[in-house]
Amino acid sequence: MIKLPYIGVCLILLVGCASDREAKRIEYDTLTHHYDSYGVQGAFVMYDENRNTYHFVHEEKSEIAFIPASTFKILNSLIGLETGVIPDPDHVITWDSVPRSATWDKDHDMRSAYKNSTVWYYQELARDVGEERMSEWVSQADYGNKDISGGIDVFWLRGSLRISPMEQINFLQRLHQEELPFSDEALSSVKNIMIEEEDQDYIRRAKTGWATQDDQEVGWYVGYIETPDNVYYFANCVQMDTSFTSDPARKENFIASRKEVSFKILDECLAKIED
Repeated sequence: MIKLPYIGVCLILLVGCASDREAKRIEYDTLTHHYDSYGVQGAFVMYDENRNTYHFVHEEKSEIAFIPASTFKILNSLIGLETGVIPDPDHVITWDSVPRSATWDKDHDMRSAYKNSTVWYYQELARDVGEERMSEWVSQADYGNKDISGGIDVFWLRGSLRISPMEQINFLQRLHQEELPFSDEALSSVKNIMIEEEDQDYIRRAKTGWATQDDQEVGWYVGYIETPDNVYYFANCVQMDTSFTSDPARKENFIASRKEVSFKILDECLAKIED
């Protein structure tokens, strides 16, 4: 469980003017060992909204763009709902009977497809949206490099779409603050399906991702933690040489590093804030 610092009421008054102040940037060289321990490379960004402060591990890598993989499901969900291709998050798409995995091989609605990262559901969604409308919405959302070339149902998996950790943070801010060009209903629905964990102290909304880009595996964990007094946005992007996936232990470490490195760094960053 992530330990969250107490935020005094006086800080709430600063939220409205945070965007008008130059953000503070803090680099944590002492936390790079978390990537080393999993045998991966990567970059981590956390943005503390009330304090208008970015916290980095490997800040020099935070502007490097990678394929978004399944983190694109956040925007893909918004587009599917906004266009009416998916009427609501409970809309079921029938499984096409192509064997893939036990989790995927069944009918899914958007809630279960998002939770289980069911690729075929979102591929069918994208095909129904179509290339022209998809390109328009990705551009309007100002998502990464906005390049959907490479195939309407694979451009976020092995096409040309790219996004950096810092751009992920920006996108998540605009999602939370409802500054994206989507209806209130679509935004509310997607925020709801993004919830991974919640209690009386906080709500964590997030998405993992994993794809191969060139000769490396690219993993993501992005999202934001909302408390009664603040919002903390985070993006973790990890990479590993594809050749290492032949080693089951290295592969499992890579998969785990997406979330586990995130939680370890988040805990330490938030503890430093509390101090």
